[in-house]
Amino acid sequence: MDRYQFVIIGGGPAGEAAANLARSRGASVAVVERGLVGGECPFFACMPSKTLLHAAGIHALGGAYPWGQASARRDWMINREGDRRAPDDSSHVRGLERAGAAVIRGEGRLDGPGRVAIRTADGDDVLGAEHVVLAVGSEPSMPRIDGLEASNAWTTRQATTTRDLPRSLLVLGGGPSGVELAQVFARYGVPVSLVHPRDRLNNRDHPRNSAAVEAALRKDGVDVRTSARATRIVAGGGADGGHRIELEGGDTLDAHEVLVATGRRTPLGGLGLETVGLDPSRGVHPDERLRIADEVYIAGDAAGGELFTHVAHYEGEMAVRIALGDDVRPDLRAVPRATYTEPETAGVGMQVDEARAAGTDAFEVSIDFAQTAKGEILDSPGHVTVVVDRGSQRLAGAFIAAPGAAESIHEAVLAIRADVPLHVLADTIHAFPTLARVLGTAFVEAQRGQGR
Repeated sequence: MDRYQFVIIGGGPAGEAAANLARSRGASVAVVERGLVGGECPFFACMPSKTLLHAAGIHALGGAYPWGQASARRDWMINREGDRRAPDDSSHVRGLERAGAAVIRGEGRLDGPGRVAIRTADGDDVLGAEHVVLAVGSEPSMPRIDGLEASNAWTTRQATTTRDLPRSLLVLGGGPSGVELAQVFARYGVPVSLVHPRDRLNNRDHPRNSAAVEAALRKDGVDVRTSARATRIVAGGGADGGHRIELEGGDTLDAHEVLVATGRRTPLGGLGLETVGLDPSRGVHPDERLRIADEVYIAGDAAGGELFTHVAHYEGEMAVRIALGDDVRPDLRAVPRATYTEPETAGVGMQVDEARAAGTDAFEVSIDFAQTAKGEILDSPGHVTVVVDRGSQRLAGAFIAAPGAAESIHEAVLAIRADVPLHVLADTIHAFPTLARVLGTAFVEAQRGQGR
């Protein structure tokens, strides 16, 4: 039986980060991956969607960026070659192998303490493991809607890899993926409808961020339906050969393609959790050191926190550091969140209502971005909002909707992570005219006004 200090099940961002750090510290590593090494982000999520958003933004302004060019650029980003239909993960494999990790294509499962059973095209085997890291990621979750299967509905995989624009599109789900892809296709002239069951888009985000995204989509021609649910899909029953989507209350929409962007789930079945004393039907609940059993760690989407590549990378490295004896714990107080529509939205920490519910004497200060120098230069709506703990005089949260929001939010991320006093943030010089300066102005107003 081959033995490794680390056997990592899953080769996405968490698995890659864990493997590279473990190898840099001299540990032996095997990575078992049943799909694409690299995970969803480079092939079906972050990289292709942001590439298409960039192209659609240029196209919307009248630039020479037709869909064929955007599709070709997207193909290059996900490592396709010529007319190859499947993405190429060889660069990710080579990266791990150069680091000294063994990459095993197949399915891995726990087989009791210190053992991982693998099934490959060449047969079954067992690896010995001093530490196991589960980094299996997540997959699209399909809602129970009558007729959905017959409609051959897209997930984000089909939406981010299609070479042909749909004749019309219905997006189910108004979270980050749904709103980003709705904007891409709308900006390329596709009639797009978006159905979201909550009262606002990106409903976990700040209400001003939600409003900014909804206004942008409507401006791009998207038919946004909030507080709405699809109850039935009649495949081929719509106009011009499209599908008919029935909504609660009797309304109907027609679309030639249906994109499901309603959430993701973690594939815990078949991982052998029961062999280390866990019940997979109850999910997994890592402790403060990312452990779910003796010398079994979990990282990334499967750990149950924020489903972001940057969190997966952080937790993958953290699991290895903990396993190797470092006196560290994950600190997820300051996780940045961003949606890359135009305008971008970003946030970190708690909204004012969340902070108050947690017992904090919190207040918020909001600045209308359109009325600032940078907002006038860009002719862009938006806002910058900061949430402050009045008692500790520390930042509790920050939220931005404006061009460049995803970059500028990191000053607030660092402020929360490093526990920077409000007076230091207010006394920091920010270049003029920038979005960062608007954030700085919000710090100044918060210090002076204290929420009055």
